[in-house]
Amino acid sequence: MEYRFLGQSGLKVSALSLGAWVTFGEQVGDQTAQECMIAAYEAGVNFFDNAELYGKGNAEIVMGNVLKRVGWKRSDLVISTKIFWGGDGPNDNGLSRKHIMEGMHAALKRLQLDYVDLVFCHRPDMYTPIEETVWSMNLLIRQGKAFYWGTSEWSAQEIMEAYAVARREHLIPPTMEQPEYNMFRRDRVEGEYIRLYRQIGLGTTVWSPLASGLLTGKYNEGIPEGTRATVAGYEWLRKRFESEKARQQIEKVRQLTQIANEIGCSMAQLALAWCLKNPNVSTVITGASRVSQVHENMKALEVVPLLSDEIMQRIETILDNRPKGEVDFR
Repeated sequence: MEYRFLGQSGLKVSALSLGAWVTFGEQVGDQTAQECMIAAYEAGVNFFDNAELYGKGNAEIVMGNVLKRVGWKRSDLVISTKIFWGGDGPNDNGLSRKHIMEGMHAALKRLQLDYVDLVFCHRPDMYTPIEETVWSMNLLIRQGKAFYWGTSEWSAQEIMEAYAVARREHLIPPTMEQPEYNMFRRDRVEGEYIRLYRQIGLGTTVWSPLASGLLTGKYNEGIPEGTRATVAGYEWLRKRFESEKARQQIEKVRQLTQIANEIGCSMAQLALAWCLKNPNVSTVITGASRVSQVHENMKALEVVPLLSDEIMQRIETILDNRPKGEVDFR
């Protein structure tokens, strides 16, 4: 396993990590989750990602149960949660001081932990002043309930505003952002955030590196049963995969699969390795509903050296979607 610094912080996270979105508490239960986490841990993964939203809290319960049973040394792990969507009450959502404090307390109870290493503001909150959110995140860290805080799917402007508030008030600024990043979604990581890597040392814990499975190739001939697109509550994903845009992307996946075959890897491994090639990516969050997927995903590290300049250029030609202001990370 390769370990990378989380931005310009002193914290090291495994280049590949394991997330609970969709799978834990929804597609899989405690036993399968435990098997997947053990397989990831044995491969060197130290970062496990979660959120109060996932499975309506069940994902944190499942992960907490696993962590209690396996008995790993807590200091060897980097555990995260994300705060924003916590329930149906008028103060159960957003980034107010009340929900941040109560949401964190509830998350720690579900995870059966005294603290998380990372806490994310899961989305920007248009109704709460950023200053209130920054003060609240600072308080969580001061209380020892988290070590680092960051954002997820915030604009560069919003991140910089939070950073400016923190510096002005002598508070702890955001350390990391969790954006979607894959071959079909590149705008923020390769374009919008470029200055932030240098100016504030922003780290990134990118999610959906396989575009919700589209980049595995398993949707090339339709939507198989048992996949994420068939999970109750994810009808939006099925609709997305049946769109004209998805059909165009699937055609690109077919072409990319030829490259994967040439270098001797799966399409999923090629997509993960492509994300890992970006030096501004601190960790790539993978998902798995069975152990075999964990084993396959972890082998993506072996594919990275195979992505020569020539191969990267061939991939670019197929994708033809590089954003303006991009960083060339070949």
